[in-house]
Amino acid sequence: MTAFKTLSVAMLKGFVRDKATLFFTFLFPLMFLVIFGLLLRDAGTDKTKIALVGDGPVVSALRDSGALEFESFGDENSAVQKVKDGDLPAALIVRGQQLDVRFAQSDQVQSATVVGIINGFVDKANLAATGQPPTFTFAAEKVEDASLKPIQYLTPGILSWGVAVSAVFGSALTLVSWRRKQVLRRIRLAPISTTSVLSSRILVSAGVAIVQGAAFIGIASLPVFGLQLSGSWWLAIPLLLLGTIAFFALGMLVGAFAKTEEAASAAANIVVLPMAFLSGTFFPVDQAPAWLQAVSKVFPLRHMNDGMLDVLVRGKGIEALAVPVAVLVGFSLVIGFIASRVFKWEE
Repeated sequence: MTAFKTLSVAMLKGFVRDKATLFFTFLFPLMFLVIFGLLLRDAGTDKTKIALVGDGPVVSALRDSGALEFESFGDENSAVQKVKDGDLPAALIVRGQQLDVRFAQSDQVQSATVVGIINGFVDKANLAATGQPPTFTFAAEKVEDASLKPIQYLTPGILSWGVAVSAVFGSALTLVSWRRKQVLRRIRLAPISTTSVLSSRILVSAGVAIVQGAAFIGIASLPVFGLQLSGSWWLAIPLLLLGTIAFFALGMLVGAFAKTEEAASAAANIVVLPMAFLSGTFFPVDQAPAWLQAVSKVFPLRHMNDGMLDVLVRGKGIEALAVPVAVLVGFSLVIGFIASRVFKWEE
């Protein structure tokens, strides 16, 4: 027990003193969270802005509804030129009771939306002018859906990726470095079991993962980002720990074949970075081709992302952990077994 404690403290001190490791463990993934969080925080909230020449009751109704935003122009040519330049999707020209819409051909979806909105208000105004009651009635009501704000999607994914990077790089680079410096050989000759050495390194990685989780969630919860946690957020803790073990095993496998720290770093990047994109860390893979979605389910990071998303922000209970936990445990056992067979204590 004393040897295990001594090893754990020594590894923790080594981790804290390594500024490059601290940067890639905390600041590097946090940079992605902050940059994507700031870029996408207003995504989906912008209204369509069109050019406007003139005024009238239909325009007033459109303004009051908030369906469109207007940029006013004094003449028709200036407004249409904005559309031709691609700066605005359409121009509404009002000449008394005549309303003309000039729209860009390049974006048919947005143009159709603008034309549909204006046409609906024109029809409503025409019906009101007749004084006749409407034959059909229409009612709209907001419904709370399960869609997520960008920061709610980004935080679980980038946190999982950060834990994966920390665990893979931490185990691979540490073990390769120790092997080159004959540290592993001396440890193996000492009265210390292999289990104690690996357990102490896993303990440090698990502690780092918990600190990462607290830092990520704390920053994402700031008002500028607005992350809202669900009531079952604490279920993310076992996922963080199991994810650490799974990716630590992957780092051991990388370290088994790499001869130098540079080779270990390159190999870890080749494994982790494509996995991050294919697992939906930064962008959802739901709209990807079916074959790509099937491939993504092979990766443990995909299941860790899904589990973290479910318990951190979607409010799902412990049942949401069944598949991610099974995948992470299975991955740890298989990869850990292979790594133990091929790992070399000496060059």
